Order: sequence, then structure tokens, then C-alpha cells
Amino acid sequence: MLPSRPARAPVVALLAALLTALSVAAPAPVPAAHAADGRDASSGTREVSGGRLDWGIKSSFQSYVTGPIAQGGWELQGGAATIGGSRFRFHSAKGSHTPGSGAFEAAFSGGVHFTGHRKPDGSHELDLTISRPTVRVAGGAGTLYADMTSKARGTGEVTTATQVPLAALDVSGVDLRGGGTHVGLADVPATLTAQGAKAFAGYYAQGTALDPVTLSADVLASADRAAAPSASPSTAGEEKRTPKGGFTEAVVDWGVRRTFREYVTGSIAQGSWKLADGAQDGGALFRFPHGKGTYDAGSLDAAFAGTLRFTGRHLDLTLGGVTVAVKDGRGTLSADVTGMADASGGGRAAAKGVPLVTFDASRIEEKDGLAAVAEAPAKLTAEGARAFGGMYQEGTDMDPVSLAVSLDAKAALPPLPDLGTAPGDSSPSPAEPRTKSASSSASSSASGSASFPVVPVAAAAAVVVAAAVATFLVTRRRRATSRAASADPLPSPESTSTPDRGDNRP
Repeated sequence: MLPSRPARAPVVALLAALLTALSVAAPAPVPAAHAADGRDASSGTREVSGGRLDWGIKSSFQSYVTGPIAQGGWELQGGAATIGGSRFRFHSAKGSHTPGSGAFEAAFSGGVHFTGHRKPDGSHELDLTISRPTVRVAGGAGTLYADMTSKARGTGEVTTATQVPLAALDVSGVDLRGGGTHVGLADVPATLTAQGAKAFAGYYAQGTALDPVTLSADVLASADRAAAPSASPSTAGEEKRTPKGGFTEAVVDWGVRRTFREYVTGSIAQGSWKLADGAQDGGALFRFPHGKGTYDAGSLDAAFAGTLRFTGRHLDLTLGGVTVAVKDGRGTLSADVTGMADASGGGRAAAKGVPLVTFDASRIEEKDGLAAVAEAPAKLTAEGARAFGGMYQEGTDMDPVSLAVSLDAKAALPPLPDLGTAPGDSSPSPAEPRTKSASSSASSSASGSASFPVVPVAAAAAVVVAAAVATFLVTRRRRATSRAASADPLPSPESTSTPDRGDNRP
């Protein structure tokens, strides 16, 4: 047996010596970040408008729901989307931020409905909906609230509650002071509250670790409120269009396929997508705008702007030049396709006007100056199957198609879920974890201290520390293993979970 306590003494001594040396080289703590736009951080409360919250709730719970025990699934509501392998994306942040104190509150739209353990009558023993998450941070504490409807485990009693304090957020070391135009939090640890445990139908106990929370929100200056974009595409003085003839404003929304998006950003393809030429990301869908064409009593021919490109391992697929044709209650969405000729990576192919999906357009309706159909079921065509390199067969259910054509210059097109500014596209946020700000300052100040090579010494020290920690962890492994079995207070969803999310095919 390896010695345990005797091995600790030299390791602790080594760590202490190294930490002492590093403390000499480390720069002095930096003050909290200030406004990126130069505004006085003591200014009043400002409006939060637009943004996203990415949260898996509890990944092992997802696996339990879709696994062989519960044999269930989940569905998205209110425009919620998925991102990566196990996170849900909520959208359209609305709230407030106080630059002086760092107080922050934002409510997000969208929800997730979990069901499992189907009963003979078609109902489910497991039935849980989590929607409208709201994050509040103030006074060094953070909480995530949500609307919840759940069926109690065992009794089947259904409970509905609004804005339940579901998760406590560990915001220690996070400083949200500053008057910039963006607030972001990344991978904030979350634990289940007592109220959350009750609303979670008793599947987990208070204190259970939930998935970390990541959010990004846009903060408006006072002057920006009046300049907020309008959903109306009209221009002043235009005359009303008649229901027949040409139009110059329309949009088509299509998410391609939810599991395909998960496949692209997940652990297999490890990829992403990029939008260009006016295409917009609505989280659970992509919008192709600026449609132009003709409409006559339910028949439509339209061309739209926007390009969508998916890239990843053995994947490079671009869709552009989107067109929609509707006749006799049947719609076809086509696109110019450039991408992989086959799933094994046999080269790129290009084709124009490929009919990708057909959809039910029989419900197209003229109302409030729009001719529109919402979430029409769509199926993959034979040509679409070839465009996707054989990943799917002809007739596969794809994401629904939504279409809106402006027949009146004053008509407002349907709003798109507002994801806010992508974190990578904005200027550095004043709302960064304090530890991150200190790290950045350390890097920048290193060049001004030529008398001491901070980076090389720190790197060398890190190598030695890593070796020492590795030795220490070896002596701890058996003891840690014996304790791991009692980590989860209610292990049934944990111990029976599998990585299957209910759809192995992308």
C-alpha cells in the first residue's frame, strides 16, 4: 500500500515554498473593472435588453429522462433552443443593471418540458416544466429563479409556481460594477435551493450541484432606449400594398434540424455555424430576411437574403440563396448548396436551387397586413437528403418552417428571439470575474517589469506544482474513491443515467 500521511509533508512544504516565491512575483491586486465606454460607474440603473442564458439545468437528469429507465424526452417551448451537447438556450433578456453597485437582474424567455415513465393512460409519472429563468445578482449573492410546473415524485400531485428561487449561484469573485454595454457571466456554479428541491418534484435534495450557468446580456444607454429597433419593416409615406402582386419585405424562419445543430456544436463534429449576408440567429431557428417576390391568394414565389454555413470535423455545408414557393397548400424551401458530397468527406459539391424541404402551407393566413404561416411541419426531400450527405433519409422530419409576407407597409413582421450581442463580437465587458481581471492585468504588467521574468518563472513553477499535486493525488485516489458513492443525496437519476439523449442520430 502506498503511504498516505507521510507523503503529505514534503508536498505541503514544496507547495508553500512555491506559493511564497510566486507571491513575490505576482502584481498587486487591481481595482474592479470600470465602464468600457468611459461612463461614470456611479450612474443610475440602466435597461437590459437582449441576451441569452445557456444552462443544462442538470445534465445527468437529462440523461436519466431520455435513458432506458424513464424512457422519456423533453420538448422546447417559447423559442428556447439547444446549444452544444446538453445545454438549453433561453433568449430575449429583459431587466436592469446598476453600474455603481453591480446589481443585475435579467429575465429570459423560453422553457423546457421534461416527461418520462409513461403510464398506460398516456400520462407520465415524471412531468416537469422549467421556464422563464431569471438571474438576480446583488450584494455578493446570486439566485436563479424560474416558473415551474411539476408532478411530485410518488404522490403525483401537480404544483405550479412562478419565479421559484431554483438555484443559488456562486458569484464570489465576480464584479459586475461598471457602465459598459455588455454583462457576461461564464460557468457560474449553481446548487439547488430548498424551494427548488421541492419544485423539482423531489428528485434531488437541497444543495445538489446543478449545471453551471452562462449568460450574456446587452445593456442600453439611456439614449439607446428611444433608438431601439422596431419590428416594422415599413418606411414612412408608403402606400398599402394589395393582397395581390409584388412585395418587398418578407422573412422565412427555419432551424434546419435541432439535433443537427446539436451534432454540429457537440463533441463529435466540434464545430459551429456562421451567418452572413443578413441572416439572423434566433436560437432555435435561423431567419432569412428581405424577401422579395410575388403573392396571390395563397400562392407565393419569393427569394430571401442570407447565408448559413456549418463547419466542423468532416463537415462544411453552406446554404444560401434561399427561395420559397407555395402552391396549392404545399410549400417548398430551396437553397443554393455548397458542401460535402458525402458524409465520409469525399469532396465539396455545389448546386443551385436545391429543394431541401417541403412543408404544409395550407394554413397560410392573411391577417394584420401579413400573409403568414407559423411552424409548418417540414420533411426532407430526396435532393435535400443528398445535400446533407446521406445523414438523413428522404421524408425525415426537419424543423418547421415559418413564413411571413408583408402585404401592408405598416405591418410588423414577427419579432425574432433576441439573443443580444454575441460575447465574442462585443467590446470587453466591465462585468468580468475579478479573478479574470487580475489575471489579465498580470499579463499586461509583466512587460513593464523587465527586472523579473514573471512568465518563465511562473511557468516553471507551474510544472513543479503540477508534479507535486500529481503525487499528492495518487495517495488520495483510493480514499476519494471510497467517498464518491455518497456524493449525491438522491442517486437514482444519477446512478441510472446514460449519455443517450433520445436521438443518437444528429
